[in-house]
Amino acid sequence: MNIEIKKSIKPIKYDSAIKFMERRLEQISRGEKKELIWILEHIDIYTGGTSYKENEILDKSINFTKTNRGGKITFHGSGQLVFYFVIDLKKRKINIKNLINFLEKTIIDTLHHFKIKTFADRKNIGIWNKKNNKKKKVAAIGIKVKKWIAYHGFSINIDNDLKKYEKIIPCGIEGKKVTNLNEIKKQDYKSIKDILIDKFLINIKN
Repeated sequence: MNIEIKKSIKPIKYDSAIKFMERRLEQISRGEKKELIWILEHIDIYTGGTSYKENEILDKSINFTKTNRGGKITFHGSGQLVFYFVIDLKKRKINIKNLINFLEKTIIDTLHHFKIKTFADRKNIGIWNKKNNKKKKVAAIGIKVKKWIAYHGFSINIDNDLKKYEKIIPCGIEGKKVTNLNEIKKQDYKSIKDILIDKFLINIKN
């Protein structure tokens, strides 16, 4: 396999993860290292992508950092699965639109395995679930492309503390709520990491 798969057990600092991926990007560009999939949880932090606005931070005391991924402001922490990758788009002949479609399909296909129906929204990027006629976001997507190598990735809320999102306007979308898998359907999600990896590898090759 040309993709290294890394799964971290202990929570990882956000800045450390980004530095690691940026090093890997340069190594891939020079042909020194394999592409990467990295699944982890972060130590609690709020991050703002390249299009976030200051007024989307409702509580100015939060632990916040700016980041170079696309998108707005979100929260990372315990109970949230983060799926990072460093993928060479040139080698795979994939454009950015294709990549976003692959990511959406990977998440939707994985959650379908758990009998959870989700969908993408062209207006509000991410993956959504509709329950009791209310639409809530369960997964966020944010990527960065440099030298036609894509990195960052997506996050899926599993059993995280949803009150954390009350301190921000999540993804800059007012009036829309955030949910997690446990709120949608209580069940065992231990296998979700391996299913995500399998679906990602299938979708990235097709």
